Amino acid sequence: MTLGPVRPRRSVVVSTLGVTQTLAWGSTYYLPAVFADPISQGLHLPREWFFGVFSASLLLSGLLGPLAGRMIDRHGGRDVLVATNVAFAIGLVVLAFASGPAGLIVAWIILGIGMGFGLYEAAFATVAGLYGRDARNAITGITLFAGFASTVGWPTSAIFIDVFGWRGACFAWAALHLLIGVPMNRLLVPRASPHVPEVAAAAPAPSGVPWTMIVLAGVFGACWCVSTAMAAHLPRLLQAMGVSATAAVAAASLVGPAQVAARLVEFGVLRRVSPMISARLATGLHPIGAALLAFFGPIAALPFVLLHGAGNGMLTIARGTLPLALFGPAGYGLRTGLLSAPARILQGGAPLLFGIVLDGAGPRAALLLSGALTGASFVALLSLSAVSRQDPVTIGAGGADTDKAATSKGSRS
Repeated sequence: MTLGPVRPRRSVVVSTLGVTQTLAWGSTYYLPAVFADPISQGLHLPREWFFGVFSASLLLSGLLGPLAGRMIDRHGGRDVLVATNVAFAIGLVVLAFASGPAGLIVAWIILGIGMGFGLYEAAFATVAGLYGRDARNAITGITLFAGFASTVGWPTSAIFIDVFGWRGACFAWAALHLLIGVPMNRLLVPRASPHVPEVAAAAPAPSGVPWTMIVLAGVFGACWCVSTAMAAHLPRLLQAMGVSATAAVAAASLVGPAQVAARLVEFGVLRRVSPMISARLATGLHPIGAALLAFFGPIAALPFVLLHGAGNGMLTIARGTLPLALFGPAGYGLRTGLLSAPARILQGGAPLLFGIVLDGAGPRAALLLSGALTGASFVALLSLSAVSRQDPVTIGAGGADTDKAATSKGSRS
């Protein structure tokens, strides 16, 4: 009797993707906050030039999102994730050898391709392909691990730079991708079979992109602009508000624990409610924190960081679970790729724009900008249930669920 291949337990798959996502985020998205100054000085380039290249890399990753989602829908996420570990390693090695603007640009092009295919959307689509509508807890589990990406990534980058210099630090991160990321993704993540399209529960929807998709894309785009800006400038923003350099770094490092704490609340308390409720709560936390910091100054630095981190952590989960609850697992990779594309494209200009506002108009203007974007997202999500009652959400071969249906289905996942 021949036994088929043994599929790893769900906890193993979730842990694996959580670890490899932490590595992916820490060595790419969170790299500029620590690497920008030494690389700019080493290459004799303005700091703004470095962030401009980084922004272009995020733009490229956004344009590649739909293609990445389609590939995962067709072939599963395992091999795509392995390929991105190799791409990240190559990009970091090229960055280590950069001697001027051309090398920096080539390196971030390669890293941008890796980010387009290998960050959260790829991991979420992988577990959606493996577990269907039951992937909500798996998505939350992945984000519980990767919520520490900044907390782990920033100090690790700083240690690598202190010990090896910034070029050696790039080599160290590349080695981690090849020695940890590649074998874990290849050996511990099973191959998923393509999902058979679900039968729509309602009449076929008219062609075109439904309003629900447009609103979600706008919400994710606005919120991830803020998230990207804070990832690049949070310690500097706090210092501009009067917080000491040491205290600013210490406070900023609490973003990761705040994200994880909020995700534990999502996993334990909010898992039985609609992802829409979690998303609305998430978008409302940053504006509150921004208002506190703007009005009360340095004494509100810690509440601001904790509220921002908590909202960011919960919204990361909603970014994966809300489309799954509304539309189902069929075509999930392509759909999340389409939803993430505007966010990544808008993210591309976020570090540069936020830096210009912070330097030119001051920290309170920067807080007003970030608070307005997330506050508008909160209002948009509040209005979504009203429009979705009349707005078909079927796209491609997905299901047809309203916000009410999402509440019901989300409670069963």
